[in-house]
Amino acid sequence: MVDVPTQLASVSRSYRTEEVDGEPSHVQSLEQTYPAAIDDVWDAVTSAERIPRWFLPISGDLRLGGRYQFEGNAGGEILVCEPPADGAAEYRVTWEMMGAVSWVTVRLAAEGEQTRFELEHISRTEDLPAEMWETFGPGATGVGWDGGLLGLALHLGATDGSLAPSEAEAWAGTEEGKSFYRGAADGWAVAHTASGEDADVAQQRADATYGFYTGTDQQG
Repeated sequence: MVDVPTQLASVSRSYRTEEVDGEPSHVQSLEQTYPAAIDDVWDAVTSAERIPRWFLPISGDLRLGGRYQFEGNAGGEILVCEPPADGAAEYRVTWEMMGAVSWVTVRLAAEGEQTRFELEHISRTEDLPAEMWETFGPGATGVGWDGGLLGLALHLGATDGSLAPSEAEAWAGTEEGKSFYRGAADGWAVAHTASGEDADVAQQRADATYGFYTGTDQQG
């Protein structure tokens, strides 16, 4: 059992478009606060031994300038690696998948005995197939990141329950899993609407995203 409502409500999601290095880009971010010290959270999100416990198996040279590869998923180069100092930490990587390159930045900030985690994903508008964006909107990648934050929350004790990464695909088809993906997709519809998109269009894309992640139709 996973406390789905608590996890969904614990994540802040935002979406905007802006020029990044002169290129029109999609910018998505997710934030959640974890009940763990910044050194522990940093280790959880940078250690090759711990990352597979909550996300995916990883290989490569996990240091500045090195390259990493998630099994069956994205790989890339580590562009920035700043371990905890003065209550903050950050890393930035390229996210290379299906011939496209985007950028992911993770920022940590100590808040007493807790740590605020922020993940920002930037992708150039021209690199996203227009049909994919028109169908799914920001939920296509955003809901995937929601799944990552769920794994990290369970790993760090922010959310009650347990779910091994190897069980996640099957879990998506359960009623509990469907409720998570429904809520995450709807959360991205809210973020998309807040950016200026028509609410009905944003919801249609959220419905399609939910169907994609759960293997159901829009009414599933």
